Amino acid sequence: MLVFNFILSFMLFMHVFTVEPATKDTIDPIILAIDSGSSSDLSRYLDTSISLNINGQKGDYSKNQAELVLKDFFKKNPPLHFSLVFRSENNPSLSSYIGDYQSGQAVYKVFIKINQQDNTPRVYSLGFVKV
Repeated sequence: MLVFNFILSFMLFMHVFTVEPATKDTIDPIILAIDSGSSSDLSRYLDTSISLNINGQKGDYSKNQAELVLKDFFKKNPPLHFSLVFRSENNPSLSSYIGDYQSGQAVYKVFIKINQQDNTPRVYSLGFVKV
């Protein structure tokens, strides 16, 4: 009986730690899209309208327009590396992130605001500001 309780406790422990991290990794595809400079991959996670700030040029765009603006940005500033430096995930439906984007031409701070819709992250605000 003692062995059975130990095995049951271990299985429950492993279940908790294998299921829990999945909620924190919902931004991973967005990080990968920025790191690879893929506007098409990133557009999958854009909200229907998005506020963009590309080094001081601000505007509200449709998803399709934003993809074109981002494609142009990535073309002019191909990524060398992107990494998150700050996460604010206190509110389950709204999250904010700050990252460092390095291209051959410059380094940018990246500001990402996301809301969750049907367990899918949707970027509603994105900014690339030259450091």
